[in-house]
Amino acid sequence: MLTSNAGWDTRAHLDFLKVVVTQLKSYGARVSIFLDPDPELIPFAAETGADRIELYTEQYATGFKYDRDKAIAPYVATAKAAASYGLGINAGHDLDLDNLRFFQQSIPNLLEVSIGHALVCNALYLGLENSIAMYKRCLM
Repeated sequence: MLTSNAGWDTRAHLDFLKVVVTQLKSYGARVSIFLDPDPELIPFAAETGADRIELYTEQYATGFKYDRDKAIAPYVATAKAAASYGLGINAGHDLDLDNLRFFQQSIPNLLEVSIGHALVCNALYLGLENSIAMYKRCLM
């Protein structure tokens, strides 16, 4: 797996990402590019040949507690742009039981979410089975 500690700048790393995506797809892998919520990055993400984008949601999670509508706006715009290019939409980072439902309900064509840290933390107190059930209910 190739990853970054935040979203990829698909403009600046386009040639590199094209090579990596091509190689991964040659193995039969579905490829998703992790990126910040910025609709201007979407044409470059599509040009790499990736199947999906994964929205880096730390900014959303941080802003959610102050103004959820303002926090979600760049993600909605980016998701709409991605869909217009035929890219699937995933999301992950700092999604939790407080902010996941609103995110899922607001983002068109959301296919997958990556939740690790919050789920494990919840599982320490609530048990893994209960925690998974709670997250699944948020996504219904």
